[in-house]
Amino acid sequence: MTVSVLVVDDSGFFRKRLTEILNASDNIRVIGAATNGREGVEMAEKLRPDVITMDYEMPVMDGITAVREIMKQRPTPVLMFSSLTYEGARVTLDAMEAGAVDFLPKNFEEIARDSSQLQKILRERILNVARSRPTARSAPVEPAAEATTPKPAPSAERPVRARPATNSAAPRSGSRRGAPKSYSVVAIGTSTGGPIALQRVLISLPASFPSPIVLVQHMPASFTPAFADRLNKLCQVEVRQAEEGDILKPGLALLAPGGKQMMIEQRGGQGRVRILPGDERLNYKPCADVTFGSLARSFPGKTLGVILTGMGADGKEGCRMMKQSGSTIWAQDEKTSVIYGMPMAVAKAGLTDEVLALEDIGPRLVEAVV
Repeated sequence: MTVSVLVVDDSGFFRKRLTEILNASDNIRVIGAATNGREGVEMAEKLRPDVITMDYEMPVMDGITAVREIMKQRPTPVLMFSSLTYEGARVTLDAMEAGAVDFLPKNFEEIARDSSQLQKILRERILNVARSRPTARSAPVEPAAEATTPKPAPSAERPVRARPATNSAAPRSGSRRGAPKSYSVVAIGTSTGGPIALQRVLISLPASFPSPIVLVQHMPASFTPAFADRLNKLCQVEVRQAEEGDILKPGLALLAPGGKQMMIEQRGGQGRVRILPGDERLNYKPCADVTFGSLARSFPGKTLGVILTGMGADGKEGCRMMKQSGSTIWAQDEKTSVIYGMPMAVAKAGLTDEVLALEDIGPRLVEAVV
């Protein structure tokens, strides 16, 4: 099967270069090129491509607005091209909120050392995006009930308050719903589709959430600070990028920094963060297997691991280690995953205690963690 692609970019050089690279593949064909967002919306409706590549800064109509229009008219998988800057990260996250599936740096030298590697990366990303499930975004989910109260300052200790009972959805087929219990850590790993999935989960949690949370999202180093800031503004739990020596605390979610590895150690009964350089032998930096494996050693039987949408199988071996230590594993279901790769790997390995739709995971966390 040949994947058809529409290229949307105001740079004639970039359109030509990207078209040449993609057309060199036997199973990818560029069927059109637009010079601005408005043309992109019109050509998407006319040509009905399998994938659209989208620039974010263009005349007439910008990329984010174009993505929103495409998702309203005919949802199509969109791969954004962005700059690796804080502002580029912010804009890219806005585009993903609008419905884009994934992103790549627009500067080709930043994603590949040579032309053969570049072609391989672009080809694989286009094919993976083509297998995704794009949907029109609804209005952002409202924060939990406690959102009406101000968020405490970062240095303040958060009291653990009694929480009202929560009615969550029934467990999915094959799930084994366990009784509420106390967990030393809740660990969430994700990749493609993860920024929006994490937002949907974390926005459901109250500031008084009783367990520390660690987050592993495959993302470049320049993107994780902006992503942590975005989540912190939207959520009642505190969210920030993890730093060496951080102490795990209830109501605090620590995001692994891009380009590095995050491990959790137990010292004096407390969980502490270790940040290590990104190992070139590992495909993912950060890597869910690394973080989850460290939790299996530091908090055996006391961790809840959650694997969300993403391509590949990162997290499977870390979940296996956690499961062997007596911990609990959840996975997102296929229907609500943008890419059913990471959660499928965990489910197929027989490691899941519960399989949940994305919209059920946040409420279920509130119900299950005491």
